[in-house]
Amino acid sequence: MASFPGSAGTADELLLKVSPPRVPRHLVARARLLSGEGGQLDCPVILVQAPAGFGKTSLLAQWRREHLAQGAVVAWLSAQEGDEPRRLSQSLALAVRQAAGRPTFGHTLLEGSSGLGELEGITVWLAEVAQTALNVVLMVDEADRLPAGSRSALAYLMRNAPPNLRTVVATRVDCNLDIDDLIAYGQCAVVGQDVLRFRLEETLELVRARFAAQVDSDTAARLHELTEGWPLGLQLALTVVERAADPRAEVQAMATHGGKPRDQLVGTLLANLDPNDLGFLTRISILDSLHGDLCRSVALMDDAAERLERMCNDTPVFITSEQGEWLRVHNLARDALRQRFAMLPTDEQAQLHARAVPWLAERGRLEAAAGHALLAGQHDLAYELAERSLYESTMHGRTDAVVEWLERLPAAELDRRPRLLLAIAWALVSGERHEEAGRQVDRMLVLPGADEALRCECALIVSGAAVFADEPDRFARLHDPWAEAPPLDDPLLKQIHANRTAFRTLLDGDPALARLRQQQAPRAPGGRTPDYVKRWGEFIIAMSYVWEGQVLLADNLLRPSLAGSEATLGRRSSFVVMQAALLASAVWERDRPDEAVALLANRLDVVERTGLPEVLLLSYRTLARIAVAEGAEHRAIELLEALHAVGVSRRLPRLRIASLSEQVRLHARRYRAQTCRDLCDRIDAVLAEAGLPEGPLWRRSVGPLRELALGLAAIAAQDWRGALEPLARADEVAQQVKQGRLHIEIVGLRAFALDRCGEKAAKLLLREVAGLARAYGLLRVFEDAHPDLGTWAREIEGTEARMSASGMMPGTLPRPEAVREPAQLPATPSTALTPKEREVLALLTRNLSNKEIALAMQVGEETIKWHMKNLFAKLDAGSRKQVVLRARILGLLQ
Repeated sequence: MASFPGSAGTADELLLKVSPPRVPRHLVARARLLSGEGGQLDCPVILVQAPAGFGKTSLLAQWRREHLAQGAVVAWLSAQEGDEPRRLSQSLALAVRQAAGRPTFGHTLLEGSSGLGELEGITVWLAEVAQTALNVVLMVDEADRLPAGSRSALAYLMRNAPPNLRTVVATRVDCNLDIDDLIAYGQCAVVGQDVLRFRLEETLELVRARFAAQVDSDTAARLHELTEGWPLGLQLALTVVERAADPRAEVQAMATHGGKPRDQLVGTLLANLDPNDLGFLTRISILDSLHGDLCRSVALMDDAAERLERMCNDTPVFITSEQGEWLRVHNLARDALRQRFAMLPTDEQAQLHARAVPWLAERGRLEAAAGHALLAGQHDLAYELAERSLYESTMHGRTDAVVEWLERLPAAELDRRPRLLLAIAWALVSGERHEEAGRQVDRMLVLPGADEALRCECALIVSGAAVFADEPDRFARLHDPWAEAPPLDDPLLKQIHANRTAFRTLLDGDPALARLRQQQAPRAPGGRTPDYVKRWGEFIIAMSYVWEGQVLLADNLLRPSLAGSEATLGRRSSFVVMQAALLASAVWERDRPDEAVALLANRLDVVERTGLPEVLLLSYRTLARIAVAEGAEHRAIELLEALHAVGVSRRLPRLRIASLSEQVRLHARRYRAQTCRDLCDRIDAVLAEAGLPEGPLWRRSVGPLRELALGLAAIAAQDWRGALEPLARADEVAQQVKQGRLHIEIVGLRAFALDRCGEKAAKLLLREVAGLARAYGLLRVFEDAHPDLGTWAREIEGTEARMSASGMMPGTLPRPEAVREPAQLPATPSTALTPKEREVLALLTRNLSNKEIALAMQVGEETIKWHMKNLFAKLDAGSRKQVVLRARILGLLQ
């Protein structure tokens, strides 16, 4: 085996170390992790630090391709345990020599470095890199394998790098490179495991790229939640799904507590764990959140904190919490560990739960302590802790956990503990179980000591239940007696009352006043109002924007609020799902279907059970319109019929009417007149049923739906005059309650009908509302109303654009002519080759002779021979075919 003279290793060994890895076949270039100029990762040094399985090498491979495309020389080094400082400097020299195609680079280091000290070799290498004046990117993978001396040499390299050198280092979390000063001064960007985790939209993109339409968005989202964005777990899961005949069933099997697919993933998570560590994990798996002291108390192990830290560094089982020192176990591993915990003796299980109770209670984690006390058989203590904690949990949005306690608590205990009864009533307000909230309130009001403050709070609970029951008039009757001066002392309840007052104003049709009242709501002293209650206020403001059609403002408000709620409550929490559904409707109006689908993925079932009626309607309508835009009319019909079924199941007749009205819209697009008439008859049949709400607020909410359906049915029959009257009646209500989007849509349909009647003013009418739609961000409103209306609106907009470009419209500048992009050559613009060498290389891929290349480049054949000689030398090739092959390996060819 060949060696460099005086080298610390053979040439072949070093060549393998500096050869970049194969790029994964299904690699997805994540936009937020691009390393381009001006981005958040635009630093001289980037440290990628995460446990195994987080895709560090794949990310470096992605960045390598980016830098090559930008013309940089990318030197790759895979570190090894035997890379002492002199061998490290030789490897670095060979890496640049190979990447830059410069056979003489690093001659001193590779052929005569025996007399150099540990840091002298790095200094020589840095000086030679600076002298080349090339834009060099050094990528060091698995730097944690380097010995201590080489780590110090690498830190020296990063601190003394010349301006033309950028360094990217991938290492595990337990590796300390001693570059904290670079991080503190902004010279080094750190990419950790939280950044490397896949986000939902990235998982959806990965699944679409790999499976096309074979795996739907809901299944992909469930897969993402199952793996929690862990890159290796996600890749393993996708490999399992790829081999399955039914991907959805396979993901369902992974989500259960058994099955081969899940065993494969869990086996990877827990592989090679020491038996003592596995036993430790089994005993602490009962804890939702882990802390070193808590684990020491539960497992009775003095080294619990150190053991946690070591396993956190060595395995991807743990996920760092946003609560400082707290951790949690990955969902996949936790379920498997809890199965092992269930196999322990019953007495031992009770003892472990009992040990957790005092530690958690002393530190204010009363809800968790109550759960462990109940499982330990300490029922009285559990009920006492639950009474002290669940009311506060409700006010922080953890309603699902509170509702679970309703199944655990005996009825007699609830009657003895009014505050516990109150917490459960609050938690039951939303969704399908709102009627139970009323029953709990009735139990509470018959207890002794019910004062005015309690009666007002009970009115807040029952009025909230009326909102979820889609009974706005009953909500108004319950709210209005307490509207002016509620006898509430608790600032938290005052904020909730202000939220309800804003919603009441919105129902009256004054969204701007609703926002003003929300903004003038009293605030708790010291800013102690829970984020959950404040975000409800933001949600009502966003609803007012959507009501008006101001989707740009709704988007700007909801996006950060949703991110905060997801972080604290979880993706499938009831309130979080409602926020996401409202945001999805806004981004769809802005013509961003992929984002809308991602927001609603694997959430529709939660909306069905616990969502506000308006949010439930928006969710189904958004998904149905996306399906229509994609040409999947059958899917849209299925969704709208499902909306009708939910309306029947939850006894929400407005949803049934909305479903039928949306189906009229769908069939009117195809001019199916008889189908539209039949659907209108079904709407009238629903409105004729006994037991419907009779109040003016509810009737006003369904009236425009019926009138719009009648107008669309007339358009389907091409009865253009007949469409005008019902559309005018619908528009009258829309303007009365300031529903801006509905007004724009109806006016657009009226202009469409008037144009078909030959009215010349129709274009002016459409042009006016089209300007409003653009101002509000409603890019889909006319296309969703009717495709022919959308086409007409685009024609008018195109005409105006052409007039503006030609200078026919005052106050505009002519648009510059489009510049034809030159045809791209397959050669990457790397500085390792000159522009002429890249051009020769690109033509060489077409199997042209020297003479043909000379003719194509309009130069002499001798010139081409000279360029070919340089290519042979730089790429260390012996034939023309090998030149092309080596160029592809080095990333010099696309």
